[in-house]
Amino acid sequence: MISANRVLVSLFFSFTPSLSSSHLRFKSLSSHAPLTLFRMASSSSTPSSSEPASVTTNPPPPSAVHDGAPSPSSAIDFLSICHRLKTTKRTGWVRKEVEDSESIADHMYRMGLMALIAADIPGVDRNKCVKMAIVHDIAEAIVGDITPSDGISKAEKSRREQEALDHMCKVLGGGSRAKEIADLWIEYESNSSEEAKFVKDLDKVEMILQALEYEDGQGKDLNEFFQSTAGKFQTDIGKAWASEIVSRRRKNN
Repeated sequence: MISANRVLVSLFFSFTPSLSSSHLRFKSLSSHAPLTLFRMASSSSTPSSSEPASVTTNPPPPSAVHDGAPSPSSAIDFLSICHRLKTTKRTGWVRKEVEDSESIADHMYRMGLMALIAADIPGVDRNKCVKMAIVHDIAEAIVGDITPSDGISKAEKSRREQEALDHMCKVLGGGSRAKEIADLWIEYESNSSEEAKFVKDLDKVEMILQALEYEDGQGKDLNEFFQSTAGKFQTDIGKAWASEIVSRRRKNN
């Protein structure tokens, strides 16, 4: 490259004999000007390996950066609503006067762990089950834990929860994350997939395991919770885990 630069400079000056001394100051910039001339002369050619061409890249669109994620403000507003899941006690245990009873969030968290450690089931997406477990009662952050003993019809319960879910998704910003939560909740409520069937089993398994722990720890008689779930498990894992819990209960009595 250096020899090419010198040739170009020599040619330049050989064809400009009348340059004044002020123009000849160009020579004092020989460490820069020849390179500039060379670049100008070769701008239409392929750049050499020692001088890679600069590449201008456009920033990715916001959708590619955030992938539908909520804004920081929307995320914190949504999570603040979800805080109520941590402080709202499960109604069934409150009615049975269980001391220091679990919250809705406690219940969903252990269900998530159950989905995580369960054996693989053909045709069932375990990761989806974990997600479904941690959102299936999310509407209760607003409506609370409504049970059959509250005297509210199943249709009215569903309406209230759907309305609460819609509000929470709107607070979250209505993007792809909100849609995923809504889709998981609806799928669970309608029992419309193998994942929903499995998570519904985990809901019952977690409840009777918690009942067993309260019976052992506080001497409560919580037989009604076992009766309400008997024969209602839909999956082999649900049946096996429920059988194990019932077996341990018998041994303790």
